[in-house]
Parts: sequence; structure tokens; C-alpha cells
Amino acid sequence: MPQAESATEAAPDAWQVICLCAAWCGVCREWQAPFQQAAQAHPRVHFSWVDVEDEADAMGDYEVETFPTVLIARGDTVCFLGPIAPSGTQLARLLASLQAQPQAAAALPEGSAGLLQRLAAKVMAGPRL
Repeated sequence: MPQAESATEAAPDAWQVICLCAAWCGVCREWQAPFQQAAQAHPRVHFSWVDVEDEADAMGDYEVETFPTVLIARGDTVCFLGPIAPSGTQLARLLASLQAQPQAAAALPEGSAGLLQRLAAKVMAGPRL
């Protein structure tokens, strides 16, 4: 796959989809291929796969309760943070609905913005999926 811009080089209002998973999680392992397919289907969106245990510092106090959990943001605005069914179709629908009305969700988990900032600084500076 060709190298592309990093999250830090992307436009300030660029869309980001961040999957929060764990290597030990069987559902996450099965979800990785459909997630990568979703990344290929949305080349203008920065997709990142984050192992929550490997990136404990970036996760801070945020606890993932259900895998997979997805954070979707536009620029520095978190639009969605929560668990989803491991389905590429569901992820595509969720992303399309958020892109149609790109504002922060009314009820995001506490610390969502801080989590996005930490992930952007420590994890997402690398190449896209």
C-alpha cells in the first residue's frame, strides 16, 4: 500500500477513524481485515488501528468496555466514541451519517477530546492504514 500523509500533515478538518482494540481479543483480530477494507474504501479518511494495551499512555484514563470501540473525529472534534458491531457495512453507514452532519455528538464519554489529542500526538502521526 502506498505511503500517505500522516494525521499531523492532514487538513485541520480531516476525518479520522480510530479503532481501539486489543491483540488478545478474538473479535478484534477478526475485525482487522474488514476495518482495513473500510480504510481502502475511504481514501480521504485517516484510519488508525490502536492496541489499547500497547498505547496505554495515549489511552490515559479512558477505559474501553467493549471491543471494538471506534473513535470518529473531524479535525479536533470528536463526533463519535463508542462500541460498534464489527461490520464494515455498519462502519461505512456510521461514517456516512456523521459526514452528512459533522458535529460533536451530544453525549460523548467524558475525556473524549483529551483522548483524541493524546492519540493524535502519540499514535496517529504514522502512516495511514
